[in-house]
Amino acid sequence: MDWQDRISVDPKVLVGKPVIKGTRVPVQIIVGSLAGGMDIEEICREYRVTEKDVHAALSYAAEVLTEERVHALSHR
Repeated sequence: MDWQDRISVDPKVLVGKPVIKGTRVPVQIIVGSLAGGMDIEEICREYRVTEKDVHAALSYAAEVLTEERVHALSHR
């Protein structure tokens, strides 16, 4: 899945948060809805996106996490 075809990052739309192209639906909402137990069909109905959009949101999130660096915090 090539998420670039379906995900847009534009500073003029939701302050640059990644959204489904042509919408104001943030990737964060899609991923959070899946994590909260909604299924893909529910998300598509609720946010008026396609199944491919949902998969693109997950692909985007996976790529961002791959590039993320995690730093351990010291315990007191």
